[in-house]
Amino acid sequence: MEFGLGAAASELRADLRRLIKDQVPAHFRGAFTDDPADLQAAQEFCKVLADKELLCLAWPKEFGGRDASVWEEVVVREEMWAHHEPRGAQYMGVNWVGPTLMRHGTEEQQRQHLPPIGRGEVIWCQGFSEPGSGSDLASLRTAARRDGDGWSISGQKIWTSYATMAQWCFLLARTSSEGPKQHGLTVFLVPMSDPAIEVRPIRTMLGPHHLNEVFFNDVKVTEAQVLGTIDDGWKVVREVLAFERVGIARYARVERLLQSTPEVLAEQWDDLPAELRVRWARALVHCRRARLLAYQVVAKQAEGAVSPGDAASYRIAVTTLDQESAEVLIEMVSYMQSSEARAVLFELDVRDHWSYSQAATVASGSIEMQKILLARTMLGSS
Repeated sequence: MEFGLGAAASELRADLRRLIKDQVPAHFRGAFTDDPADLQAAQEFCKVLADKELLCLAWPKEFGGRDASVWEEVVVREEMWAHHEPRGAQYMGVNWVGPTLMRHGTEEQQRQHLPPIGRGEVIWCQGFSEPGSGSDLASLRTAARRDGDGWSISGQKIWTSYATMAQWCFLLARTSSEGPKQHGLTVFLVPMSDPAIEVRPIRTMLGPHHLNEVFFNDVKVTEAQVLGTIDDGWKVVREVLAFERVGIARYARVERLLQSTPEVLAEQWDDLPAELRVRWARALVHCRRARLLAYQVVAKQAEGAVSPGDAASYRIAVTTLDQESAEVLIEMVSYMQSSEARAVLFELDVRDHWSYSQAATVASGSIEMQKILLARTMLGSS
């Protein structure tokens, strides 16, 4: 199947690859390592993209974008993820925080938050999951209680990406206990500089990471920090999750690694067991399937018709692809004998991909919950 998106998209893709080659260090393996220079490199690259109007090119002009098509945004997304996401955490602000503010934010909130996101100057984190309320997000217990003219928020979040470096948190809290658990949830825009917020990094067996616990100890917020309607935050979050999950184009990185393998292995390619090469081909087919499912969701989003089941189908495909391809690639590099720079960098890429893949079917909503969402959609239940 041909996945070409037209001449303009091809030209944009070529421009982005040149920009990445010129501006991103060859040793870059993501912004979240023990080396502060990696985060700095990502922040600087975001400003380069912003200066060239590429960071938020699909945003409406009234919000600082270029009114580019959603497919041009797909090209940017794919090239970023194919090259270790050199925007760092900015994809979160660009892909879904900004668009959500455009849909549900007040004019004051839009004026305050959209320009810094568009310039690549601010990092957001997401306060959703809690101990005991990860996959079942609607059962969360972090509570926001009326306090004079504003609110007081207390509770704990976990697995919060970027919390140690973020300036703002997109926080979901319970404002009412009446009715079904999806009712009574509200989104708040909370500054992470508040001294009543405590962040504790979570170290994992996979090495440096960006996950954290976040404690909200009677955090005071005003009505101006409420996003959307009180008690109706679940509507906002359902929309957010659809944008978030399709916005992570991991299939692009997988395809780049798989396509590079024969060339990097060179003569060792012929020494691979036939069964391993069959698995490589199968993974490449599954990569194309994940891409097609992503494009289906993008097309439906553009029409305003995306459903949780559409996003779930994509997440199931791309997370299982992560793990399948990682196992194939890690076996293949064991046959590699070259010590040339490209081979060394390729092995680093593969090992980094393998590490990430171990948690792929749990992060951003477990695969079991994605299957439940898909089943409910197919059966027509809520």
